[in-house]
Amino acid sequence: MRIAKLYRYNLPMDSGVIVRDQRLLQREGYIVELQQSGKTVYGECAPLPGFSQESLSQVELELIEALQGWQQSGDWCDYHALSPSVAFALSMAQCELDGRLPTQGEYRAAPLCSGDPDELIPVFETMAQEGRQKVAKVKVGLYEPIRDGMLVNLFLESIPDLQLRLDANRSWTLEKALKFAQYVSPEYRERITFLEEPCKTPELSRDFAQQTDINIAWDETVQQADFNDFELSSLLGNHVEAIVIKPTLIGSVERCLSLIDFAQQNGLQAVISSSIESTIGLTQLARLSAWKTPQQTPGLDTLQLFQSQLEITWPHSTLPVATLAEQQLIKQFIG
Repeated sequence: MRIAKLYRYNLPMDSGVIVRDQRLLQREGYIVELQQSGKTVYGECAPLPGFSQESLSQVELELIEALQGWQQSGDWCDYHALSPSVAFALSMAQCELDGRLPTQGEYRAAPLCSGDPDELIPVFETMAQEGRQKVAKVKVGLYEPIRDGMLVNLFLESIPDLQLRLDANRSWTLEKALKFAQYVSPEYRERITFLEEPCKTPELSRDFAQQTDINIAWDETVQQADFNDFELSSLLGNHVEAIVIKPTLIGSVERCLSLIDFAQQNGLQAVISSSIESTIGLTQLARLSAWKTPQQTPGLDTLQLFQSQLEITWPHSTLPVATLAEQQLIKQFIG
């Protein structure tokens, strides 16, 4: 017997969370629960405001139709015909049902930095004790580029063996991006592992990299690509270091795996990254990272933005745990 349930969750966020110039007071999304052959598995569909094209009302309709079809036939419609967040949720749940997703996860994420470098010294000491590279992430583009450049320079100057991943979310014009780079000492720039999409277009981001010798990574560009040979080859080039994979924004597990394979075959880093999922989706991303990108530290340090976990716990987290039973049950499908 196949049983499917669809929940809608609402979790309170830290009051300071800003996403694309809007304050995110709560994280809303859907959890798919599938039961078959004695197994219960989950998938999370949580469009990210300001980034996802699909709305909550749109994905609810897609999920209901897809779950009804699965309950009746055991099959899914074509993932490519679904919104990315829906395709990720359903394909991940199926991946769990099939036993393909290993239980081991990479929960040691690159910490998200802001403010005083001294606050992160205990985190970096732990990394050193574990024999791991000191790697952290800094969001840039939210303030003036001069301020961002000075902050990044401070981190790199204060912690000599620190490697930084920067994320600008296409916030800058080329002029502003170059202004940022002026305030990062040239001798420190090689310790910027990559800067995700500094400018508003891929062409301008490439120009920035050529002029500054700061490596870049593709993020939003990957979300728009169709993954045909031409689109994939356009991601390569000088100063292109990595591809950032955010499954909620990209689509099905299969689509993400093809992108990981492409990156690894072409000498690029493939980094699994969060779109601020609950602990249900976040732990699955940690397991996906350990499975397919075992040499990379994933970008999953977003649980700190929440005030609670959901159903499944993140190792060593002290946040309270909300249960699925406490969330809104939208619909269930029983044959």
